[in-house]
Amino acid sequence: MSSQDIPEENLPVEQDHAHGAVGVADEKDPFADPGLPPHEHRVQDIDERAARRSERTVAMMFVLSMLATVGFIVSYVAIPHDRAIYVFPIGHVNALNFALGLTLGAALFLIGAGAVHWARTLMSDEEITDERHPIEAEPEVRAKVMADFKQGAKESALGRRKLIRNTMLGALALFPLSGVMLLRDLGPLPGTKLRHTLWSKGKLLVNMNTNEPLRASDVAVGSLTFAKPEGLEEHDEEFQTEIAKAALMIVRIQPDNIKDKRELEWSHEGIVAYSKICTHVGCPISLYEQQTHHVLCPCHQSTFDLSDGARVIFGPAGHALPQLRIGVNDEGYLEALGDFEEPVGPAFWERG
Repeated sequence: MSSQDIPEENLPVEQDHAHGAVGVADEKDPFADPGLPPHEHRVQDIDERAARRSERTVAMMFVLSMLATVGFIVSYVAIPHDRAIYVFPIGHVNALNFALGLTLGAALFLIGAGAVHWARTLMSDEEITDERHPIEAEPEVRAKVMADFKQGAKESALGRRKLIRNTMLGALALFPLSGVMLLRDLGPLPGTKLRHTLWSKGKLLVNMNTNEPLRASDVAVGSLTFAKPEGLEEHDEEFQTEIAKAALMIVRIQPDNIKDKRELEWSHEGIVAYSKICTHVGCPISLYEQQTHHVLCPCHQSTFDLSDGARVIFGPAGHALPQLRIGVNDEGYLEALGDFEEPVGPAFWERG
């Protein structure tokens, strides 16, 4: 249906907008301003029933956006993070990521589509020209801006189309909850987890390679052995998290060559146990020089002296490696006599 098919008395009254000066092309001015073409009314401008259909369409998009946002929240809470589904033709994908992306994208798209459909079918589409004026804000200019604003607000029908207004406000108000829900991944707070490891009094030192408890006789002078706490297995869900704090270096040094008094007291017959985690950025230390008793971090070359309290003798590390106090149980197995007395790894907020 076009404006030519509607009786003239049913057409909306044209408002007197400035269309600019219209010129006529001649030899002196072959590029005269032809002016704007005649405005053609849309069906929504002519038929209130069509306008109401557009209103309901826009409102439906905003409502669907709200439902998509609710779906995002439900998916985030209800879908396990390790669940996979098959989606043709993509293949197997993570169900939670797929649901979050689909619902979030739908919520955004529907808000945008609703706003575009509203603007194209219900807001005024009449082209007007505004002659250039001085940049300075004259009182007349300010008055004109306010008048234009009021006219635009009136033409948007925001006050009259309450269904659109209310559903749009609902969609815009509900959508930010998606971001609020993501804040859950910032918690819970770590508490004292970073200050403690799996080591405790009586836990056996288990060889990382053989997965067998270590005896004092298994550790030769000048050798380097890596150990983990008893009960920690590689198939455990938290294995990587726990081994990153509890990994040990076991070295046997002649007791006479140990310079640090506390190190000697916390050792067993020259067997010392130090954290394997570098105190610079947390790389695993794996290089040992048995003549000097120095260990080297391969990442940034921080060097520690295991015969002198594992103090830093070179590189960017800020402090010595933490030592674990060890002993031997009645069966001859090496065991921990407690946890580390300070947090392992990097600076840990200046050891606070």
